[in-house]
Amino acid sequence: MDAPPAVFRVADAWRGQWMGASLFRRGGSTLHYVGPADGSVGGPADAATSSASAGAGAGSNTLAAAVVELPGVLLPGFTDHHVHLQLLSALGGTSELGSARLGALAEGGLSRVIDLGGNPDALAALAEPDPFAAAVEYAGAFLTAPGGYPSDRAWAPAGSWREVSSADDAELAVAEQVGAGASRIKIALNAKAGPVWADALLADVVAEVRAAGLPVVAHAEGAGQAERAIAAGVNVLAHVPFSEVLSAAFIARAVAQGQRWVSTLAIQAHADVADGAYAMAIANVRAFRAAGGELLYGTDLGNGAQPLGINPAELDALELAGLDETAVLRALVGGFGRGRWKKRATWLPARPSIAAPLGPQLIAARSITVSDLESLATG
Repeated sequence: MDAPPAVFRVADAWRGQWMGASLFRRGGSTLHYVGPADGSVGGPADAATSSASAGAGAGSNTLAAAVVELPGVLLPGFTDHHVHLQLLSALGGTSELGSARLGALAEGGLSRVIDLGGNPDALAALAEPDPFAAAVEYAGAFLTAPGGYPSDRAWAPAGSWREVSSADDAELAVAEQVGAGASRIKIALNAKAGPVWADALLADVVAEVRAAGLPVVAHAEGAGQAERAIAAGVNVLAHVPFSEVLSAAFIARAVAQGQRWVSTLAIQAHADVADGAYAMAIANVRAFRAAGGELLYGTDLGNGAQPLGINPAELDALELAGLDETAVLRALVGGFGRGRWKKRATWLPARPSIAAPLGPQLIAARSITVSDLESLATG
């Protein structure tokens, strides 16, 4: 049930930059930023509150009956842009256990997770709306070449990949994922683990996803595969490229076409370092960011032991790669809830200090349903 209209004065807020004391208006399950607050009842904040009431439209004259004072900091909901929910052993393949696990992710500070490879029917069941859990978006099954990654991997659940052998097959495979509720399509270009499509079929697959109106996410691994994904016009790389250091020309091309990269740096840090994958990933992040590229926070949750929620190791890696406080927060938000915040917001007890590592500070984040903001006033 949607919460009644209310106005909140929060001690601090972040919306791409620090806003200081701020007013928010809640309408149903959506939270709208109103403007700055002076922090004292009866001052300009009350004028802004009245403005919020007037701007809410007809029938909202009771909106500003009281201002609820909130401590701490409000931010848009945090997102992990790369998870594999079926690989979390506690899911157990049932919607009940899945819902509980999603609730644990929310308790760990995440408002949204994006699954990048799983059985689309199982993911559709997990993504049923639940106001007390993290929101789920998903790509459905990996689209891959016949015999390609991850079809031969023991960890890959049944139905989590779909082999595509022709342009006609690509049209059908994309339609299957769309029909199952996918909000993006994941393709596999992993030349180290098996065959990959030739350039012509790769272009056909990308064209079919474009025709469906969805973004394309690529797992690119092996020499030249990230460059192929960039050349094909892929929207998002599921991992920062870690097989080689990309040329300045390809990085500039990726940035020019608005491509975004999901970090997953901690996974590379814990992998075998003999091949230098982590060092190459860090170098690529630095070059990509220097060229104006946008990084998204993602952990590849389900790949090895990781915390259910914000992963401090990933945040440490982002800082090592040169991201400052603003860049880390933007990577965590990733466009989710810009302008208005739907269903969930992030709460922190205090503004993070740039004088200390961000990881230990940001793991204090709580994902709060918009309808439950009053609980912050009472602790």
